[in-house]
Amino acid sequence: MEEKPIETQEDEINLLDYLIVLAKRKNFIVKVTLGFAIVAAIVSLVMSPIYRAETKILPPVSGGSGIATQLMNQLGQLSAVAGIGGMPVNGKAPNELYVGLLKSRTVLDRMIDRFDLMKGYRTRYRQNARKRLLDDVLSVRDDKKSGIITITVEEKDPKMAANMANAFVEELQRLNSGLAITQASQRRLYFEEQLKAAKTSLAQAEENMKTFQEKTGALHIESQAKAVLEGIGMIRAQIAAKEVELKVMKTYSTPQNPDLKRVEETLRGLRAELAKMEGRGGQGHDPLMPTGRMAQVGTDYAKQLRDLKFNEVLYGLLLQQYEAAKLDEAKDATTIQVIDTAVPPEKKVKPQLITMVVLGAMIGFFLSVFAAFLMEYRERANANPEDRERFETLKRYLNFKQKK
Repeated sequence: MEEKPIETQEDEINLLDYLIVLAKRKNFIVKVTLGFAIVAAIVSLVMSPIYRAETKILPPVSGGSGIATQLMNQLGQLSAVAGIGGMPVNGKAPNELYVGLLKSRTVLDRMIDRFDLMKGYRTRYRQNARKRLLDDVLSVRDDKKSGIITITVEEKDPKMAANMANAFVEELQRLNSGLAITQASQRRLYFEEQLKAAKTSLAQAEENMKTFQEKTGALHIESQAKAVLEGIGMIRAQIAAKEVELKVMKTYSTPQNPDLKRVEETLRGLRAELAKMEGRGGQGHDPLMPTGRMAQVGTDYAKQLRDLKFNEVLYGLLLQQYEAAKLDEAKDATTIQVIDTAVPPEKKVKPQLITMVVLGAMIGFFLSVFAAFLMEYRERANANPEDRERFETLKRYLNFKQKK
């Protein structure tokens, strides 16, 4: 029953032994701790100061909003045919893309050449200069909530830090302007090719109509038949425009895209309406003009007019989409906005004197405490003959010079 108090007393004695060792070596611990703190202070004063400059930018916002959308809304039904009204508005820009562009080899190499960093970093290899830029100089932070990208540059010269931060923004804008990274750019390039083909087809249709009229002398057809033909030509033009729009959307959308499915459904409806008006699968002839009231010349004239109207409407629709894409492309390519321009910092960010002194003192304290216990153990071991003999044996085995 008396063993438990004895164990508690032994534990208290062991703790007191530790405190006694610390008290016995207190002068040594204080000197080592102060020594490390002084050395850390001297190192922080000797080290070259590092300054940090920051600039904040707002990347462009993608989507078919702005002047192009307003223009298409004013076109009424034609804007629905062109498909511009359904484009996303105020969509978030992929900030990860612009962060990746900032860290791209192209931008880094331009910065190296612009500031002669190969010489400044004292390296013969461009790869080493890029690594230092990414690891020690450049830092890019993307705020997910606000969408603002912060570009930070740390350098020994405060003026150079500010100049490099602003230069990174300039190089990003330069690279961004040379890349087709927006949906408007893709639409503009495709519509430009389709517009050239439609213009050639329209010129050919006009020439065919002129030749037909000169050959036959047919200048007028029944007004009702003409209205029906124009309606069919309009629907065929709408179908062609929707097919162009669908092909464009497939270049940047997945089959499950709601807008893509909407265009496909509209295209099916237009084709069904055209089949109904043309009477496909009926009597095997074109019902646009009653055969009992139209001579063969009138029928041929109607075909020529239908082709002409089709090409006119198609050319107009493609021209509207092409102009809208140009407006959107110009808007998207120039909206990297600089919120805060980098200025030379007034205070250094590192080394921080207080932080280094505290860190040095902590390291010195723990090392001195460990050394104090080690010195105490060795002192007690020397007083013990058995431990002293073990130390001598250890030294003898560790002395490799005697071992041959």
